[in-house]
Amino acid sequence: MSKVLPVILRGTGHYVPQEVLSNQFFINYLDTSDEWIVTRTGIRERRRVAPDETTSTLSAEAARRALADAGMSADELDMIIVATATPDTLVPSTACYVQTQLGLNGIPVFDVGAACSGFLFGTVVAATMINSGCASNVLVLGAETLTRITDYQDRNTCVLFGDAAGAAILSKSDDPGRGLLFSRLGTDGDRAKDIWMPAGGVTLPASETTVAERLHYLRMNGREVYKFAVVKMQALIDEALDKTGLTPEQIKLVVPHQSNRRIMESVREKLNIPAEKMAINIERFGNTSSASVIVALDEARQNGVISAGDAIILVVIGAGLTWGVAVWRL
Repeated sequence: MSKVLPVILRGTGHYVPQEVLSNQFFINYLDTSDEWIVTRTGIRERRRVAPDETTSTLSAEAARRALADAGMSADELDMIIVATATPDTLVPSTACYVQTQLGLNGIPVFDVGAACSGFLFGTVVAATMINSGCASNVLVLGAETLTRITDYQDRNTCVLFGDAAGAAILSKSDDPGRGLLFSRLGTDGDRAKDIWMPAGGVTLPASETTVAERLHYLRMNGREVYKFAVVKMQALIDEALDKTGLTPEQIKLVVPHQSNRRIMESVREKLNIPAEKMAINIERFGNTSSASVIVALDEARQNGVISAGDAIILVVIGAGLTWGVAVWRL
């Protein structure tokens, strides 16, 4: 996408549950250690939803914070897009529940299913809709309650995932120099089972067998995903810089999907990006899938790391396998 889409991030917000699961939680019952977890993932703690919390309730709270940040009321929104791999229900979309909790009615709302890449997919869709004139203000959410589909008997995956929600409000920019400078999205469906949940859909509906065989939990081919992510994320950033004509020095911040600290550090070193130019918060939240990029982006905005006029890169890899990169002039 070479044409600049004059769409700005008008406001952002995020919300994480109160309960903190430190690595000690897993050490208490699994054959693992804090050193093993930190060395291989970079994670020290993650958040877990309370019994009365869902993906939609996390989303609604993040949305309220984004609206406050933007100085807007909910009735100024024209559309809601929720990116999630953990919907409240398969039917209807989680966006329907978020709409109700925000006190809205009548505007179009829908979910995007691109797993860890979901927020970026949703953002590009929103920016395109705004640029086409179909909407003026779009709320895009990345939200997950991954602890509900995590197999706590699988020590290779259970330490990875946490719950969170992040929100961004996109609006049309009056400055043609600000907006989405470049984006690239992609998917390799041949690798769908590198990260997947076998049961729960129409192929394997819930049954005594699927429950007994623990088929309603996430499964991941970690080694293959790791190798793919390191190479793909580097290639995506290289392409983004080439297409926009920007240099690494002109990028204020790279915000990657928080999948694994070793992946992020490897990409950073290969591209010779200074540590302060890569947003990393995985040690506190773990892998929160579609929420990870927007949570890290909101933290950077709230902490004054980035501000209006800065150029940033968002880069993601997710189940599918999906991927994406976007360059924004804030």
